[in-house]
Amino acid sequence: MTTSSASESAPEPRPAGGGPLRPMTARGRGEAHRVASPLELFFDLCFVVAIAQAGVQLVHAVADGHTGEGILNYAMIFFAIWWAWMNFTWFASAYDNDDALYRVVTLVQIAGVLVLAAGVSRAFNDHDFVVVWLGYAIMRFAMIAQWLRAARSAAGPERTTALRYAGGVLLCQIGWLGLLVLPEHGRPWVFLVMAIAELCVPLYAEKDTTTPWHPHHISERYGLFTIIVLGETIAAATVAVKSGLDENDALGELLPIAAGGLLIVFAAWWIYFVVPIHGHLRSNGQAYLWGYGHYLIFASAAAIGAGLEVAVEQAVGKAHISTPAASAAVTLPTALYFLTVWVLHSRHFKVGITQQLVLPTAALLVILCTFLGDWAVLTAGIVSALAVAVGVTLTSRMVGREKTRTE
Repeated sequence: MTTSSASESAPEPRPAGGGPLRPMTARGRGEAHRVASPLELFFDLCFVVAIAQAGVQLVHAVADGHTGEGILNYAMIFFAIWWAWMNFTWFASAYDNDDALYRVVTLVQIAGVLVLAAGVSRAFNDHDFVVVWLGYAIMRFAMIAQWLRAARSAAGPERTTALRYAGGVLLCQIGWLGLLVLPEHGRPWVFLVMAIAELCVPLYAEKDTTTPWHPHHISERYGLFTIIVLGETIAAATVAVKSGLDENDALGELLPIAAGGLLIVFAAWWIYFVVPIHGHLRSNGQAYLWGYGHYLIFASAAAIGAGLEVAVEQAVGKAHISTPAASAAVTLPTALYFLTVWVLHSRHFKVGITQQLVLPTAALLVILCTFLGDWAVLTAGIVSALAVAVGVTLTSRMVGREKTRTE
């Protein structure tokens, strides 16, 4: 997941996908027109099924007043989904040869996340992580097979890197058995230790030789997954509003939540895609910080949808929490999303203190909206939209001044 030591020149065009087996050799970072493949898009779509399941269970936990426990379970489940997705994404950017075996192994990974999704409710409600562990194991052993195949086609330091990845993934998967065998009160510590171990695998594997990856391809993959997660957020909120209207006929209570939620999601999309990020992905440190930081972006984006569902349930009297608590389920993940996107994306393209403060100020104001009662979500949506408008205005003025100077 770092800058490549492989050749920067564009390789020969690859054969059509799904064909006979061929060596899994490193792809060049200089490939022209490198875009996400249909298999990668299918992969993302199936992973969002698991994210949706985690969101549903988070809604139930928060609405029933078990917020702390729900957030902890959500963080653990989401980490498994996100980390498996990220490992595949960076590997594919470096080694995807799109032959028949590669496609089959990728489909096995998809099957693994669907197994994981089937176990999410048991993990939340019964603290039973057996099915989640099994689904994660299927994904991870498929990933080990991919790395071993890459090692077979490599030599020297590149082969060592691939073998380190395979060994690191295997050891971590064994370590996750702690979730099954240790007492319930020790599981958060198992999660913390194993999450750190997982994050260290790329650092160790690539300490001598780095894997190739394509900046445009990686930035597109992350952007597409962000879109899919935001789309799931809209879908979840729409279903919640529809259910509220069908069961309670509470249009007056739900309309502000629906409008505010839509403004928040629109703003979330805008601020993520307002600047191209691929040019910033140059060094090892930038790649790790950017890639790892997206755990918070994806998790908070998905949590916004869960929060909107909680707000709807509270508005129609189905949630056993206060109005500020329901509002916080929307405003806190929104603020976290704004801050994380600012740290990873926007701050690199802002000029001057005024531009730099737009998103942090918006995040603070969104948090303060928590205490505005029934109008909290709508006000947070208006603040989000205003943040986009102010950012666009400041950028336009800066471009206008630069144009005047050059003339």
